Amino acid sequence: MIATRRIAANGLEFETLLAGGDGAPLVLFLHGFPEFAGAWRDILPAFGDRYFAVAPNQRGYGRSSKPAGIDTYRVPHLAKDMLDLAASLAPGRLFHLVAHDWGASVGYMMAFLAPARLASFTVLNGVHPVPFQRALIDDPAQRAASQYIRFLRRDDAAARLLADDCRRVFDILTTGFGGGAWLTPEKRAGYLEAWTQPGAMEAMVAWYKATTLVVPEPGESVAQNPISAVDPAKVRVAMPHQVIWGMQDKALLPSARAGLADLCASLEVHEVADADHWIIHQKPDLVRSLVRSFVDRNEAHPRA
Repeated sequence: MIATRRIAANGLEFETLLAGGDGAPLVLFLHGFPEFAGAWRDILPAFGDRYFAVAPNQRGYGRSSKPAGIDTYRVPHLAKDMLDLAASLAPGRLFHLVAHDWGASVGYMMAFLAPARLASFTVLNGVHPVPFQRALIDDPAQRAASQYIRFLRRDDAAARLLADDCRRVFDILTTGFGGGAWLTPEKRAGYLEAWTQPGAMEAMVAWYKATTLVVPEPGESVAQNPISAVDPAKVRVAMPHQVIWGMQDKALLPSARAGLADLCASLEVHEVADADHWIIHQKPDLVRSLVRSFVDRNEAHPRA
């Protein structure tokens, strides 16, 4: 059974979906764009028997708080939101993190800022900033696949996405990043409700406007990769890390995670040939199994 609760963290309020009981080991699930907490509805109940499974609408999404200003949507703020949320739900205890798409970007920042707090970290079709920025510079195919980011940074992006009952956003779910046969009428209604909350779409695209990622146009020359000056020690994933990757993803290509193992203390990768960016919806049984197994193993044998 899934419950709904508003939780205060980092000076904001977050609408959350929950399964399991307070006091059980926390598993925090972070959605991506253009999803919302409801993306995890088919996954959360599988954890409620032993864990406290929590999926928040992140800053700006659904009925969660929507602070003003583009800079308030920079990744360090988003990571602080979720670290504070986890601290309020599991004070003084390690927690497991599961993240998809943009949620992975938040998750990686959490891993950089507070490595001692994460018991494990699972990513589903999401990217570490170093390999992704490298791919945006060096791989013409990934650069071409990421041109939608330039559109989402436009001043009129939110208005265009809201037009015609969010037709363009539904296109992202059904054809843009992969296949959308999973989008039932019930799920479609849930997405539309989340996107049309006052200020939600403006906040959702603010995540793209606030990111420092450089997304060149096809053929554009880039003098220097902005990631080249980053200290690898500051972007290392110290906790057990699992990546589950739908290989048919149209938005994030394999080059977007090339070299990830060099930045991880421990990495497991599961490539799924017949899934794409929406693997959570297309392969819920597989996702539940892989995530639960990884969380169970790292809960039973915590790292030193």
